[in-house]
Amino acid sequence: MAGSVQRVAVGQIEVRQRPSETIVLVGNPNAGKSTLFNRLTGLRQKTANYPGVTVEKRSGWLKLPDKTVELFDLPGTYALSAEATDERIAVEMLLGRLPDIPAPSGILVVIDGTRLYQGLYLVQQLAELQVPMACAVTMLDAARVRGVRVDLSALSVYLGMPVVGVTGTTGQGIEALTELLGRLSSLAPPTRPEPWPELWTTAKHLSDLSGDARNPVEMQRILIDGGSELATDLAAGLDETTLTAVAAGRKSLSRVGPLQATEARRRYGSIRAALPKIEQRSPAALTLGARIWDQLNRPLPATLGFFAVMAVVFQAVFSWATPFMDAIDAATGAVGGWLAQQLPAGILTSLMVDGVVAGVGSVIIFLPQILMLFLFIIVLEDSGYLARAAFLMDRAMRSAGLSGQSVIPMLSSFACAIPGIMATRVIPNRRDRIATIIAAPFMTCSARLPVYALLIAAFVPRASVGVFNLQGLVLFGLYMLGILGGLATALMLRKTALRGPKPTFMLNMPEFRWPSLRNVAIKLLDRARVFLRRAGTVIFAVAIVVWALAYFPRSDDIAAEAAAATAAVTQSLNGDELRAAQADIRNRAAARQLEQSWLGRAGRAVEPAFAPLGWDWRVSAGVIAGFPAREVVIAVLGTIYAVGAEAEEATLAAKLKAAVWPDGRPVFTLPMVVGLLIFYAWCLQCAATLAVIRRETNSWRWPVFAWLYMTGAGYLGALTAFQVGTMLS
Repeated sequence: MAGSVQRVAVGQIEVRQRPSETIVLVGNPNAGKSTLFNRLTGLRQKTANYPGVTVEKRSGWLKLPDKTVELFDLPGTYALSAEATDERIAVEMLLGRLPDIPAPSGILVVIDGTRLYQGLYLVQQLAELQVPMACAVTMLDAARVRGVRVDLSALSVYLGMPVVGVTGTTGQGIEALTELLGRLSSLAPPTRPEPWPELWTTAKHLSDLSGDARNPVEMQRILIDGGSELATDLAAGLDETTLTAVAAGRKSLSRVGPLQATEARRRYGSIRAALPKIEQRSPAALTLGARIWDQLNRPLPATLGFFAVMAVVFQAVFSWATPFMDAIDAATGAVGGWLAQQLPAGILTSLMVDGVVAGVGSVIIFLPQILMLFLFIIVLEDSGYLARAAFLMDRAMRSAGLSGQSVIPMLSSFACAIPGIMATRVIPNRRDRIATIIAAPFMTCSARLPVYALLIAAFVPRASVGVFNLQGLVLFGLYMLGILGGLATALMLRKTALRGPKPTFMLNMPEFRWPSLRNVAIKLLDRARVFLRRAGTVIFAVAIVVWALAYFPRSDDIAAEAAAATAAVTQSLNGDELRAAQADIRNRAAARQLEQSWLGRAGRAVEPAFAPLGWDWRVSAGVIAGFPAREVVIAVLGTIYAVGAEAEEATLAAKLKAAVWPDGRPVFTLPMVVGLLIFYAWCLQCAATLAVIRRETNSWRWPVFAWLYMTGAGYLGALTAFQVGTMLS
């Protein structure tokens, strides 16, 4: 595992080994755990997925004077009663039940200093694991502003473990915490009176009875959370004698009331009794910032503020990122042009220019949008605003079977589905997350806009409809078509394949705070690495495949005819006329080569399947070439219609209008164009999106379903538009 191994020389052989100590960081959501993790590990961290699930795993290593310790940033959880997948992963790692990941040798539990009452519930449960533990209390500055003073010494006595106050955004207390982590594994496990002695006694008895070294905490979860998936898995493998004893123990404990409610009552009762000695509260003056945030939490200002924030985000993604994207595009073109000049004409040059350079460029050109979008998401999340936005939009999203946490990913997909799908990691419920992932590609991403612009400009009249422009209304309608397709898909999935109870949307509304620039930078760099590694490799490989399909086989006869024609015009023309004639010869030769290439032959082969949509082989070949990435459609159509790979829209539009069938009928009729627009609005033509869906769902089932479903929806929409439109015209 990169970033989490040591190299040890043994003789002449270098051996890679995992650090001997593993420490996990665990705490409630929004407690400052990830900020603390970034402070401790810096760039020495790795992001991956836990085996078999879509939950992100963040690990890093902490260099100490005498050793290296591996740190794991666990998903946030409120208790060991896991419901969501990410909470379950956290609990399973704490119990040492994850494959290929060792049980923790120490636990650092992170508590929000403004919410001790809530955080101490989890600490109580963790202390019963009998693993060396330490506690880091964050946001003490925010607590002081609210008139709360935390006595860290009293808290340490109550918990029976070392306690350190830290401020992750400024680094205060990090040095003391690092020293504590260096000796954490040598500390004795915390010991203190149990808030529910009968529960511990019963769990300890069952642990001894099972005979397979089950931790008493596992037995507690089996007893208390008997109907949950985690408790069922924990109970798997127990013999009949132990299962009978579990049932008897559950019956005995339930005499005082429902088990989960009784556990909560006992634990919170113990915390309430101890809090007066740990924290002192005094009235705090309400600052100007607090008054402003209080107003922004009210319904009307919050709604207006949400739309204002979203407008800024999309202005940034669509406009602010454009100069960087143009720069990358120009750099890619310059590199390709330089290589074309340096290398002789032939297969190697075409591979490097049209395959490698163009393939890499088609990936990294999205990076500015990705980084711009995630910059805003990270800032909004770290400031506490993202939680408020999710809460604000929850009611509206529930009409489509989703929750408020799907808002940001869906909106993000208007720039590009890739960051939108990656942003679904903020959704804890698996069903909601997958439904959002499948719905996200329906949103009209920027890659569709060149196709929309070409077809609308060429075939939709510049007429006015009242105060509106008809072309603008058509573009708006295509955006709405994508939104309706996405919401309908999410609702359908939540009522069929992803049927289940609507998730409980429990949200800890964090304090507003200034994000840490260091934390934002680390997260942003991590997102860039994830995007390039996960999406880049796949789309690059696909770009090479598309180049090969469009290049091979080559016709020597076409090349010879083009050479002869070039020689003829060279003798009779000069200047601009010569250059124009040479370009026309090259374009026509390229079109003929493409027609007899594997891609052209594929277009001919599938033409009967697309004929009911009104498409000829040239449109079919362009659509096939656009499946890896729809951005290439304009260039492919330009080559097919012999106007050059760098197709100018005006020239290409004229060529499309002039395209006819062998019997003289126009190919691009209004019903056919409407159907083609619907096809592009709904069809999934993006290999990078499929790769990200595969990565985020950890299965090929969902990307295959998304491709078949969206392609089928696009085909049926185009078929209906063409057939009905032709009958009515």
